[in-house]
Amino acid sequence: MAAADSPSAALRRRDLCSRGIRLAGKMRSDVISLLDTYVERQGLDASASVAAVEGVPVAAVEHWDEQGGTQRLLENLAAYRAFRTLLAQMLEEQREQLGEADAALGRALAAVLLQVSAFAYHLEELLRLESSRGPPSEEGAAAPAPPHLGLFERKLRGLGVLQELAQWAVRSARDLRQLAKLSPGSSSVPSPTESP
Repeated sequence: MAAADSPSAALRRRDLCSRGIRLAGKMRSDVISLLDTYVERQGLDASASVAAVEGVPVAAVEHWDEQGGTQRLLENLAAYRAFRTLLAQMLEEQREQLGEADAALGRALAAVLLQVSAFAYHLEELLRLESSRGPPSEEGAAAPAPPHLGLFERKLRGLGVLQELAQWAVRSARDLRQLAKLSPGSSSVPSPTESP
């Protein structure tokens, strides 16, 4: 972890955090726009709130202020990897359901999917800098088969995915701001949750 304590590593961490915060903000803006389009095109109520959806990571966390930087990054990475799979499933379902009839929705979903993939990669870069172990591998983590749902249930599931993704973008920006606050001196004393 000595490399993560060097001045150049601290500058790189701050730069990665700053870029990540901007990426999260842009992603949230795009997800909110996509949510509006999705609700309209799917014929859903804009005020609908979906309860927890199986397979969708929840952004809310107890004891957020007690989490260490590495733990925050690992949870974010796991969430965005899950969202990458969920959005790919949504895109496939949307293509099956509407074909090319709603190309705008498909393009918007694909754009957000690309942002989620890029953000996951960005988090992996931060983890390489923060942890001697780097990011956990995705090998062996086979994507779960999408549940067999009716059309309306798929629409609600998609709404839940997008709503939670918007919340994760907010949490990610907060997590990266917190990580950026760590001074080079304070990062050399890991919190109990960061110890190897």
